[in-house]
Amino acid sequence: MPDPVMRVLHILDHSIPLHSGYTFRTRAILEQQRALGWETFHVTSAKHKGSGALVEDVDGFRFYRSRQPSGWLSKLPVLNQFAIVDSLATRIDEVVEEVRPDILHAHSPALNGLAALRVAQWHGLPVVYECRAFWEDAAVDHGTSREGGLRYRATRALETHIFRKAQAVTVICEGLRTDIIARGIPADKVTVIPNAVDVQKFRYGTEADPVLRADLGLAGKVVLGFIGSFYAYEGLPLLLQALPRIAATRPDVRLLLVGGGPQEAALRALTQQLGLGDRVLFSGRVSHDLVQKYYDQVDVLVYPRYSMRLTDLVTPLKPLEAMAQGRLVVASDVGGHKELIENDRTGLLFRAGDADDLAGKVLELLGRPDRWPAIRQAGRSYVENERSWALSVARYAEVYRAACSGRR
Repeated sequence: MPDPVMRVLHILDHSIPLHSGYTFRTRAILEQQRALGWETFHVTSAKHKGSGALVEDVDGFRFYRSRQPSGWLSKLPVLNQFAIVDSLATRIDEVVEEVRPDILHAHSPALNGLAALRVAQWHGLPVVYECRAFWEDAAVDHGTSREGGLRYRATRALETHIFRKAQAVTVICEGLRTDIIARGIPADKVTVIPNAVDVQKFRYGTEADPVLRADLGLAGKVVLGFIGSFYAYEGLPLLLQALPRIAATRPDVRLLLVGGGPQEAALRALTQQLGLGDRVLFSGRVSHDLVQKYYDQVDVLVYPRYSMRLTDLVTPLKPLEAMAQGRLVVASDVGGHKELIENDRTGLLFRAGDADDLAGKVLELLGRPDRWPAIRQAGRSYVENERSWALSVARYAEVYRAACSGRR
């Protein structure tokens, strides 16, 4: 283990109190690193939208915020991203002078890595760069970039540069690691620190609140559900298209969609087009303290992600959260899901993009209630034994040790 008073400066895009998969992972890392006896410090880029204060304390963590860029560069499309880097590098430099860290741990996107490398040169510090996703692929799905286009290639080249210059690289899954190694980065330089959950925060096998179930009109129904953000890559139209076939065999099935996002209007329109208004319930976004109650309403969580680079390379958190609660899971067989779910043991996988196969797998699961206890327990055991945050974050010890010793 490294020195128990290891001082780590984390460089982030955004943080709590904002809620996102990014901030939840960050918080879990910080909590576990502190449990290991390390001191953590935290800088966010100007992309964090908050109170405007330069220093902010949130739930026992102190965050140093970057100033919003000014000047002509900040007003130019694309080039304004380099103004973000300049602003962040200035703030990192100030914080390094104050807290004297042993290591800089920059989390994607690549702009954070670029700023970290610049400051590391000034102070002779090692850099660990954590790639959580290839943001150029996310931009393609959001419609802000074109795969293979100039912006896409430039972003990819910038991140590859950071992979080469950082002392160590961490990723959240094997899909990302394989892609990075294929770019010529040494395999022993890239370590998987997988997404995980704090199993103590998820109750196993809790029953549905009957009052909420009645309020939602779900009493006596079998409930399929999705809880999360409604992005195009999540494949929710496929779930709606599969529902009529499922309902033909199981008319007691209802679909509960909890959350919101860019695809919400299109999903509501498709629901009406398919004549599913009486079978689909949109709850809207719910507060964080109520999410568990909505999870408890769902009999089968469905994750119908489409197959694309983003979903084949990156593992999501939601299936792990579902398995931690002992929920039944049906998911598409994209690469990110196959890293988490063992077919017919911890959940069921269907052919990505195939609404008929999705319907068939849901009906198969609903028709085999005798298998449910074993599937639920296998999912919970997998999370406890392989995907807890304590186990995952412990992997940073060797990464930091190697980076600080200059062996990578």
